[in-house]
Amino acid sequence: MQSRPRPVALDPDQLLARGRRVLETEVAAVTALEGRLGPAFIEACRLLHGCAGRVVVTGMGKSGHIGNKIAATLASTGTPAFFLHPAEASHGDIGMLTTDDVVIAISNSGETAELLTILPVIKRLGIQLIVMTGRPQSTLGKAAAAVLDVSVAEEACPHNLAPTASTTATLAMGDALAVAVLEARGFSEQDFARSHPGGSLGRRLLLHVEDVMRTGDQIPMVGPDASLRDGLLEISRKGLGMTAIVDTERHVLGIYTDGDLRRAIDQSIDFKTRRMGELMTAKPKTIAPGRLAAEAVHLMETHRITQLLVVDEHNVLVGALNVHDLFRAGVM
Repeated sequence: MQSRPRPVALDPDQLLARGRRVLETEVAAVTALEGRLGPAFIEACRLLHGCAGRVVVTGMGKSGHIGNKIAATLASTGTPAFFLHPAEASHGDIGMLTTDDVVIAISNSGETAELLTILPVIKRLGIQLIVMTGRPQSTLGKAAAAVLDVSVAEEACPHNLAPTASTTATLAMGDALAVAVLEARGFSEQDFARSHPGGSLGRRLLLHVEDVMRTGDQIPMVGPDASLRDGLLEISRKGLGMTAIVDTERHVLGIYTDGDLRRAIDQSIDFKTRRMGELMTAKPKTIAPGRLAAEAVHLMETHRITQLLVVDEHNVLVGALNVHDLFRAGVM
């Protein structure tokens, strides 16, 4: 049984120096890719953009892990894609491929046995092949419709063995492909949000005011002739820190907030005799129910307010919300 090496004291300066060396090596590997972008990259983008089926990414070992991430990035940016393990492909999973697909094969050597095993099937089906390799003149490289050179001068591993800089360069090249095709498709923030409905960006771009606003009996409102006392009772009952002042047809005339109440206390206003129509803030900030909830956030932040009335195109009150509603919805 092999014994473990004896633990040695860790030198902080050496650790930092080693970490910096690794980062410098990997930065250099990625920077070198920029000068290699040319006709092959353009052709790869053209193939991905024109793919009528799915983009199938495949690779063994560390290349497979990178391939998984590239497939996930493509799928989330408007290019349907999935990862196919090449060893499983030769045992039946190659049936996932269709003639409309495009394959991205990743192999640093370009001679990975499992990929070479399925290469004849890819060719027989007439599937377009993109290869990402450190050896463009390899078997895989020569078989590709587009070969992307992701070779590196050295690995970050001190023995120049463990895939480090090479996998970083391959990952960066995959991102370059995905983003170039994303922009070519005109893939928007809204498209991205639809692929990420559970994330904060999805909530920000998919949620509308009508999805989070209070409606029906939850809306605080009084008429202009209501006393300040009645207005405060409405504010207290509905718990939004404000009340709308509306006419008989629910057209918004103004708003009265808990901030207005604090100012009223300082002025010793008679709560029983003063009317809401006299004390309200006329022409308050409002928003339409079909607007994005993120726009409500922006409106509140711009005008330093914490509540909003929601009105239709005729200025009829249809809802209300405050900053806490937006917090609960995950928009803020």
